[in-house]
Amino acid sequence: MEETSIFEQPNQPFNLQQPLQNATAVLVLGILSIVICGVGVVMGIIALVLGNKDLKLYNVSPEVYTAGSYSNLKAGRTCAIIGLILNGLLIIFYAAIFIFALSGAARNWR
Repeated sequence: MEETSIFEQPNQPFNLQQPLQNATAVLVLGILSIVICGVGVVMGIIALVLGNKDLKLYNVSPEVYTAGSYSNLKAGRTCAIIGLILNGLLIIFYAAIFIFALSGAARNWR
């Protein structure tokens, strides 16, 4: 069988689009920021930083990148924001418990 180059195949469309570099990582980190309590703040921040970097790349030339990777990027950023909010509420809850425990101990100490 004779090999032909891609230039000799006129009915084959070229796919010049590429996925965004960190779209999958942003999605995974965003989901993990929701699932993992406590450390999720760090993962959420990293996901947002990487997501914002890729969003700037996408906004400069959207025709270069695939729609699927852009969807993953948006979903990952959304999950990261939700994860940051949930982890922030969890930290506030833990701080309130700690404060109440200290005030109860201080009251009994006198």
